[in-house]
Amino acid sequence: MRWLAGLILLFSALIWLFPASGQALPFPSAPINLVVPLAPGDAADIAARTLGEEISRLLQTPVLSINRPGAGGAVGTHSVVQAKKDGYTILFAQNSALTFRAVLDPQSVTYDALRDLVPLGTASRTPTLLVVRSDSPHRSFAELIEYSKSRPGQVRIGHPGSGSVGDFCVQLINALTGAELVGIPYAGAAPGIVALHGEHIEGVVLALGALSAHIKSGAFRGLVASSRSPEFVDIPTMRELGYQEELFGIWFSFLAPAGIPEDARKALVRAIEQAVNAPAVTARLAPLGILQSYATPEQTTAEIRAEFKRVGDMARKTGLIR
Repeated sequence: MRWLAGLILLFSALIWLFPASGQALPFPSAPINLVVPLAPGDAADIAARTLGEEISRLLQTPVLSINRPGAGGAVGTHSVVQAKKDGYTILFAQNSALTFRAVLDPQSVTYDALRDLVPLGTASRTPTLLVVRSDSPHRSFAELIEYSKSRPGQVRIGHPGSGSVGDFCVQLINALTGAELVGIPYAGAAPGIVALHGEHIEGVVLALGALSAHIKSGAFRGLVASSRSPEFVDIPTMRELGYQEELFGIWFSFLAPAGIPEDARKALVRAIEQAVNAPAVTARLAPLGILQSYATPEQTTAEIRAEFKRVGDMARKTGLIR
């Protein structure tokens, strides 16, 4: 009988240590995949990895950054929508993948940002800038526009892919000014910057975070921005130059496939809020022109809705779409 009692105790201990296959383990109990739908090396990619490291520390589990660039962020976003709804695959996306592409090229978007994804919180914001090389003959935005008007189709402006915020800004500038800038899509900010350095294009429209170091070094000159930056106070906005509309800035949010378990959602939301507000993260990203700006999941949802409407209204108003 003693051996039977011992066997029962051992069996009970094994059940405690190794739950039945149908019993859920506490979240997280495995590494988390953080999909970044941008090219490696972008400032936004650095922001994602920095925040991922802090989330990893807070949740005590590895957070693995995976770059899946393409189609203005739609490729990586689609992969997350299709991922298992368990909380172990999340997305760090900029607003182009959530709003702009769906307005500009709806046929290419296979997801609905508010139906197929659940926001976990907004993390960062950065202005959008149009820059040229410092040796460019165009000393101001007005000079670039006048040159483009006199030579239609000869001024090439890079941006991070069709349907991106940069793509929309190039089209918006054309609609507001009558210029005929030619948008050149790249798979992220880094390839566009390389192309500008190599004189393959005349300018780029990108997030300040991707351009800050190049402006500081004197390699690039900013001509216009979506909003004033304390770091580069001499770069004006469109309204300050006399136009009726501003360019759009860029913001980044964490999202997950809709339908993840509630315990996973709550744990991720808590960790993301703490990571975004961590002083060490702010100190690391501020020099890149990336402002940590936390917003709750509910606020993020409201911003996606409001921006989708604003982009659509402006696109129709300026003739970008019908």
